[in-house]
Amino acid sequence: MTLRLYDTATRSVRDFVPREAGTVSVYLCGLTLQAPPHIGHLRSGVNYDILRRWLVAKGYEVTFVRNLTDIDDKILVKAQEQGRPFWSIAYANELILADAYRQLNVLPPTYEPRATGHIPEMQELIGKLIADGHAYPALDGSGDVYFDVTSWPEYGSLSNQSPEDMQSAGDAPDRGKRDPRDFALWKGAKPDEPENAYWPSPWGRGRPGWHIECSAMCWRYLGPEFDIHGGGLDLTFPHHENELAQSRAAGLPFARYWVHHGLLSIGGAKMGKSLGNTLDLAYVDSLGVRPVELRYYYAAAHYRSRIDYSEDALREAATAYRRIEGFVQRAAERVGAGQLGELPAGFVDAMDDDLNTSAALAVLHEVVRDGNTALTGGDDVTLRTTLAATRAMLDILGLDPLDPAWTGGGRADDLRGVVDSLIALALEQRAQARARKDWAAADAVRDQLKLAGVVVEDTPQGPRWTIGEKS
Repeated sequence: MTLRLYDTATRSVRDFVPREAGTVSVYLCGLTLQAPPHIGHLRSGVNYDILRRWLVAKGYEVTFVRNLTDIDDKILVKAQEQGRPFWSIAYANELILADAYRQLNVLPPTYEPRATGHIPEMQELIGKLIADGHAYPALDGSGDVYFDVTSWPEYGSLSNQSPEDMQSAGDAPDRGKRDPRDFALWKGAKPDEPENAYWPSPWGRGRPGWHIECSAMCWRYLGPEFDIHGGGLDLTFPHHENELAQSRAAGLPFARYWVHHGLLSIGGAKMGKSLGNTLDLAYVDSLGVRPVELRYYYAAAHYRSRIDYSEDALREAATAYRRIEGFVQRAAERVGAGQLGELPAGFVDAMDDDLNTSAALAVLHEVVRDGNTALTGGDDVTLRTTLAATRAMLDILGLDPLDPAWTGGGRADDLRGVVDSLIALALEQRAQARARKDWAAADAVRDQLKLAGVVVEDTPQGPRWTIGEKS
């Protein structure tokens, strides 16, 4: 079955045919770095990481670009409020974001450009748009430059809107525009903004508008035309609509497919800093939910669906993942970790069907049930096969419990060794209590471990422990 993806531009599920056989180029709109990321932001990273892993599994060589917006109105407001250079705010949040992605096992992008590193490319595009009659310097002498929406008849096609129904772009005063719907490509220096947030240009000292940033970075790293442009559904308009218009007007074919993911809401409202309803990884950790379980929570929903966050749903996802994890650990103890196996046909069909991860996970759970039956029945041949298939599916989803990303590294390995030793000591004390038939003492050790989040299971091979929820 050919991979099929929902394309926002055509509002249909289409067969995916790359521009060049064997290679795929992807651009994902990254974060604006005015604040640390919340779990709504992080869904984007996980969703497109799964897409990337699936493209690689299908044999494609993938170039994956995820930008960072480090100059923007919101960042400048924070800089004024905090009395800090805008770049210090952006960089601090960039480090937090990178750490969050590492915790969630999101693979590093091929390139991760910052907007401020591509001012020349932006100015080149703006100059071409002006020369071709698609942009103009502001009428009020502010130094702003605007895209002329009426010069591009296809404007509104991506978001399926008519320009006649659109309101003012809202990114600058209407007095400098020919039409209120025109949007800013370049913003002239303003006296009430930081003096260090500007660059020289043919139109005066200023900085880029948000939309031109991504067009320039796509062009720089992926060329005039590339395969997939991704981002949240909320970016379809105006951001992606404006990207498409200005890029095509500048003569760039631009993206062949537009793939948007659904949002994560809370109480029915979009999660956002401005609404004060954000939750971050530290909050998730306070619930006793690990990053790998949050990743499973994201993967359990189709990427285009909206997730309405609830603590109960997150805990249910964590419990479901722990069942899978428990099988993998028990099976590996029995027959060895082995190699990744073949992907079941049902899993492949689900992933090829617009990345239907919910259906793919249903296949995975069926295989795990067969594996548990084999484990109980002592059927090691079937157990090896099911373990290999389970790990192969989990690897595509970035959820394999035996992946070094989850088993730790560096300082995490040191701490794991300490924890192993302490738990081994507690289990030895429990064994001694059981040997002398002091059941109360043995149960007390087990209960104390459970309070700390360590679940002890007695097996024919001896006691084994796993990390569960803290009691």
